[in-house]
Amino acid sequence: MLLENFRPTAKLVTKTTLVDRPKFPVIDAHNHLGEPFGGGWDKKPLPELLDLLDEAGVSHYVDLDGGWGEDLLNDHLDLFKAKAPERFSIFGGVDWVQWAEMGNQFPEWAANRLRIQQARGAEGLKIWKPFGLHVQDHLGALVKVDDQRLDPIWQTAAELGLPVLVHVADPVAFFDPIDETNERWEEIGNHPDWAFTSPPFPPFLEILEDFKKMVSRHPATTFIGAHVGCYAENLGWVGQMLSECTNYFIDISGRLGELGRQPYTARRFFIQYQDRILFGSDMGPDLDAYRLYYRFLETEDEYFNYNVGEIPMQGRWHVSGMFLPDDVLAKVYYCNAERILFKKAIA
Repeated sequence: MLLENFRPTAKLVTKTTLVDRPKFPVIDAHNHLGEPFGGGWDKKPLPELLDLLDEAGVSHYVDLDGGWGEDLLNDHLDLFKAKAPERFSIFGGVDWVQWAEMGNQFPEWAANRLRIQQARGAEGLKIWKPFGLHVQDHLGALVKVDDQRLDPIWQTAAELGLPVLVHVADPVAFFDPIDETNERWEEIGNHPDWAFTSPPFPPFLEILEDFKKMVSRHPATTFIGAHVGCYAENLGWVGQMLSECTNYFIDISGRLGELGRQPYTARRFFIQYQDRILFGSDMGPDLDAYRLYYRFLETEDEYFNYNVGEIPMQGRWHVSGMFLPDDVLAKVYYCNAERILFKKAIA
């Protein structure tokens, strides 16, 4: 039998708690609505989407697809924000490709585009993971995350009061050699373009340290670190950055598998940084995915699949719930996001 065909069935007898709805209304601060990540809801009836979000207990939905380009931003503002303004926020982005043509004028141009995007209706800025891995300047040089030429963009975000949601790097194992020791070997085999082995790519920690420098140098700008601060494998590191950078928040999107295999550490982390953590799923408006997150956050269930499919998606392990206190749940589910998106103070 090939290892890829090995599907062991656990004989462990554990409790299964079905959480159909969250204890509190949810603001999903990291998600998508188009293809390929959001389920193509830009081509489906809006009432169906609103009914699904109602059933999931999601009161507000942050769509990051505008970060792919201004055409998508404008389309999604028209399709979602204009028709249900109380239910959606759409984030804009930076068109890095223009740097090759604009040269040294690019940072100021990008900052001005952010002003135009906000005037159009964008309520935040999304930075995708090519930043630090692929983005090049007009000379063909890889742009470091802490490149000070980009300061006008981050300063403009602060001036406009727009949060900047940043995804840099990727799971640590994607930067390791692709051999028998790599815990994400199967996943990288299915997606070879997700491998960022160093060299030729920058080392993982170099990217994260540059990110920390950037956030530290712009204390007036609100930054959100996507996917548990882009380093869910090391909550101590993420916590240190949260402690040092009071303008920094994180979301928990796409990292249930990482958090759930360290539930004791994760629970302590959530309680300690309860004012700085945002809910997000990054799985599109998927009812089953939402209910998995609610089960993880609200119950003490042990050893369950963190993926909606038959096989755990990110690694051959299972997760356990954190059973968070209600006051912490309320902050993670909606209070912290209200503070950033709607400038509401935590009671």
